Amino acid sequence: MSTPALTLFFDGSCPLCAAEMRRMARRDRHGRLGYLDMRGEGFDPAAYGTTFTAMDAELHGVRADGRLLVGIDCIAESYALIGLGWLVWPLRLQATRPMWQRLYRWFARNRYRASRLLGYGCTDGVCTPGRR
Repeated sequence: MSTPALTLFFDGSCPLCAAEMRRMARRDRHGRLGYLDMRGEGFDPAAYGTTFTAMDAELHGVRADGRLLVGIDCIAESYALIGLGWLVWPLRLQATRPMWQRLYRWFARNRYRASRLLGYGCTDGVCTPGRR
């Protein structure tokens, strides 16, 4: 099995996050992405030169060459790799980049609330982060 071009570290206890990774995996016909649940047993963010707190704040991914991508850079590259770069082209515009970064960070902080509001598999309407 070949190494994916980009491995995404996602929050498997976030219903919305897990659903998005499943959607991306279905779209990824060439196996360009890999997926690791950062809340999985034995996961060590230090192996990637970062912390759990940093990974919990924004999506992280590591390229096959070892380069770590964070936040909107990770999102833009992952979508481009599965043929959906046209969806995220605004993330690459330097003029609007700071706005997109702020919006994404706000969304990432509120992903459990978004999961609940959007009805993504929360128990009794409640989504809580997994314990570490």
